[in-house]
Amino acid sequence: MKLSSLITTATQYAQPTIAVAQAADEEVLRAVREGLGQRLANFYLVGDEHQIREKARSVELDLQSLSVVHEPNPRQAAQRAVQLVREGKANAVMKGLVPTADLLKAVLDKEKGLKRQRLLSHVAAFEVPGYDRLIFITDPAMNIAPDLKQKAEIIQNAVQVARAAGVKRPKVAVLAPVEVVNPAMQSTLDAASLTLMARRGQITDCEVDGPLALDNAVSVEAARHKGIRSPVAGQADILLVPNIETGNVLYKSLVYFARAKVAAVVVGAEVPVILTSRADSMEDKLYSMALAVCLLNQG
Repeated sequence: MKLSSLITTATQYAQPTIAVAQAADEEVLRAVREGLGQRLANFYLVGDEHQIREKARSVELDLQSLSVVHEPNPRQAAQRAVQLVREGKANAVMKGLVPTADLLKAVLDKEKGLKRQRLLSHVAAFEVPGYDRLIFITDPAMNIAPDLKQKAEIIQNAVQVARAAGVKRPKVAVLAPVEVVNPAMQSTLDAASLTLMARRGQITDCEVDGPLALDNAVSVEAARHKGIRSPVAGQADILLVPNIETGNVLYKSLVYFARAKVAAVVVGAEVPVILTSRADSMEDKLYSMALAVCLLNQG
């Protein structure tokens, strides 16, 4: 399965509208150009209008069919993008050249932000060279040190994303340094609890197993060598990391060492928040848009 299949699926739906916060960024505008060309979505471009028009010319993006909202202050641009969703003018929010903290502050604002349905968490879908499936990693960007209850919600969010991407019953590996329960390692205790919670129906629409080390979560051969018998070991679709440090390093390792392609969203609010790194490519931003469109149309 490839991330390009998300675009194929997303273009079958009616075009939603995405509000881009601080859109004066060439890679973002290239992604917007491609999104328009593939009839993926319509857009509001929020930010400094002069800079947006200047950068749009440099990437050959025709702004005639787009709405440009002049708001030069980055923090206020994030707030305006969220407001467009609240007003019913946009269906999703996308990060442009704005600090993540500013965008999330606007999303989480109790009075002017987006309604929360569950804990907000970040999910990244990777197309890794040599693998025949997408690998979903959560949470590499939002929750610093989630407790057991939060990890259960993070899993449920990731399952929603994986199902929107076409994985009917995702296999979730709860990662830890080792594959046995060690009372001195909280990550292994949480993993065992989450596995039991899934078996008892407290986490739904997926298979959960852990603790599993990374090698025996994604490699059938590694799992076999260690004698691990599990419906998840070696076949994981979703990797739940124990904390943000682990997730962040794993995310960037896949991008920079493995040359993986990525689509990333924050879920748990009333609409998807497209949240990629400012260093991510145009292609990755386009895939992230497609993933958000699939989420919006999930049955």
